[in-house]
Amino acid sequence: MSISTKFPVAVHVLSILSLNRQATIYSDYIAASVNTNPVVIRRIVGLLKKAGLVDSAPGMGGITLLKEPQEITLYDIYNAVSVKDKQLFSLHQDTNPECVVGKNIQQSLVGVMRTAEEAMEDELKKTTLADTINEITVLEARSLVK
Repeated sequence: MSISTKFPVAVHVLSILSLNRQATIYSDYIAASVNTNPVVIRRIVGLLKKAGLVDSAPGMGGITLLKEPQEITLYDIYNAVSVKDKQLFSLHQDTNPECVVGKNIQQSLVGVMRTAEEAMEDELKKTTLADTINEITVLEARSLVK
């Protein structure tokens, strides 16, 4: 019942690429940071490539960021890795049509759930990858001071 982790993993991937622009980055390096299998990273990189955010070459080419971090919004990333025909919130199916709640719960939640999705999308449009990287840098600096 959890929301897909593709979005935060995609932000993770792009953050690593941004912070290591001078190095050749491979899926196994990113996978070690995400603590997942390189195949998972390659799938997400494929989605990011299709969206025009990265380029990747098989073999020794590595993965490269195609845009500046300040040009990429979190919404761009979310849109790249989200399943287009599914909503953020899913309504449970097969409720009891004989029950007053079961018969009406889905219709009663549609409006508020769509409003919540739109608010989330609007917030993601306001934040760039550069903002996220700046926050990562601040958090890292704080952790070094302790």
